[in-house]
Amino acid sequence: MFELLRNSREVLGMNARNLDYVRPLNRRRSREFADNKLLAKRLLRKNGLPVPGLVARIRNHAELDTFDWDSLPGSFALKPNRGFGGEGILIVYGRRRGRTDAWVKANGSVVTVDDLKAHIRNILDGSYSLTNTPDIAFFEERLKLLKLFKPYAYKGIPDIRVIVFNKVPVMAMLRLPTRESDGKANLQQGAIGLGIDLATGTTTSAVVGKSFIIEYVPKTRLALSGIRIPYWNEILRIAVESQSVSGLGFLGADIAIDRDRGPVLLELNARPGLSIQIANLTGLKGRLDRVKGLKVKTTERGILLGKNLFGGEIEEEIEELSGKRVIGSVEKVRLFGKDGKEIVVEAKIDTGADSTSIDIDLARDLGYGKTVDGYLEAAKDWDEISELTRTERWKMFEHIQDVVATIPIKSASGTTYRVAIRTEIEVDGLRIPARATIIDRSGLEYPMIIGRKSLARFLVDVTKRTNTGSSPAKR
Repeated sequence: MFELLRNSREVLGMNARNLDYVRPLNRRRSREFADNKLLAKRLLRKNGLPVPGLVARIRNHAELDTFDWDSLPGSFALKPNRGFGGEGILIVYGRRRGRTDAWVKANGSVVTVDDLKAHIRNILDGSYSLTNTPDIAFFEERLKLLKLFKPYAYKGIPDIRVIVFNKVPVMAMLRLPTRESDGKANLQQGAIGLGIDLATGTTTSAVVGKSFIIEYVPKTRLALSGIRIPYWNEILRIAVESQSVSGLGFLGADIAIDRDRGPVLLELNARPGLSIQIANLTGLKGRLDRVKGLKVKTTERGILLGKNLFGGEIEEEIEELSGKRVIGSVEKVRLFGKDGKEIVVEAKIDTGADSTSIDIDLARDLGYGKTVDGYLEAAKDWDEISELTRTERWKMFEHIQDVVATIPIKSASGTTYRVAIRTEIEVDGLRIPARATIIDRSGLEYPMIIGRKSLARFLVDVTKRTNTGSSPAKR
C-alpha cells in the first residue's frame, strides 16, 4: 500500500515534513506547549475551546502514596501528561461489579488499584514521555459515545484528526477504536482510519492499522464509506482556532464528539503522524504547498479555503486506487429487460439492503408481466407460505416464468417472500448482472433499490445525490 501511494503521487516523508514545516513553523516554545497536555488544555479552555474535564492529577510518588482512590468515578481515562502516539493511555469503562477497588477495560480485563499504581509509577518515571524524563499522570473524564458511531466503534470513543496549516484545514481522518486497539482510536495499535472529504465531513476510504485498505467494519457488512460526521463546521472551527491559541503553524488537532457536549478537543499534536495520508489515499505535501504563503485573516476564511481546495477532489483518486466507481445514494440507472426493452429510472443505493428489488409495474414494463401475475397468484396466503420448508416453497414458485429464486424478507410484521428474476443494470456507465426481487413499491419514492449484493464494484458516497448523465428512458 505504501509503495502504491509512493508511485502514484507525492507523499510527504517524515524528514521532509520536519525540515519544511515542523521545525520552521513550530517553534520550540509552541512545541513544548502542545506536548504539555495539562498546560495546553488549561489555555485552550481559557480561550473558550471545549476540552474534557480534569478529574485528578498525580505529580510525584508522594502524591501517589496518599491518593484517595475512592474519589475516582466509575469510568475515566488515565493519561501521561507528555505522552506521545497514544502510548500510556489507560481507559476504564466501569467498576467491577461488587468491588470499589477494581474497574473493567474495553476487553473485559480487570484493573485493580494495584494495577493503576504500577501504571502511574511508569508514567511518573517517564516511560511514556517524549524525552523519557519524569512526567505527571492525570485522570480525565471519559467521553460518552455518540449513537451514530455505536455500530462502528468497539468500546472506545472515535476521534477526528484535522491537520491545520496556515489557518487552513488541509486533511482530516476519523479513527475508530477496535478490539485489537483495546478500545483506543490509535492506528498504530490497530484502530481503523477513515479519510474524510473536507467539504462535507463524509468518510471516503478506510484502512486498518497503517496500510490495509478495507471496505467494511471487520466481520460485518457495515460499509465504512459514507459516514456523515455531525458538527463538521464546528469541528473545523475548533481545529483552526486551536492553532491560533497554540502558536503552532502546523498541527494535528484531535477532536472527539461527546454524546452530550458535542465536539471536544482532546489534544494538539506538533508532530502529527503520516498515517492520515494512507487513510485519505493521497499525499499531504501537495496540499501544504498549495496553502503555503496564503494570507488567511479569519477562521471562517480558512475553513472556506480548506473546503474549496480539498473537498471533493479525492473521488477520482479513490476510484483510481480502489478500482471501484464512486456513486451516490441515488443514481439514474438503466435496466435491461426482455426482448430488448430498456428503461432508465432513479434508484436508491442502499447498502443496508441485502438484495436489489424493483417495482411490480417496472417489472411489467421490462417484459416480466407473466412473472408478476404468477407471483401475485401464488403469494396470496403469506401465512401458509411461511410455514413451508424451503423446498416446498420453491415448488410453489418454480413453475412461474423467469423466476430463479425465492427470497425471504423479514420485517416487524413477519416474514414475506419475494420471487427473484435475473436481469442486467447499468450504473454509472458500468453494466452488471443482477438478481432482482419483485415487490409493490408504488407507495415509495423510488421504483428500485440496489442492494449491496449488486454493489461489489462500487463505493457509495451518501453526499452525492443523482447521476444526471444518463440518457432518456427507452421502453
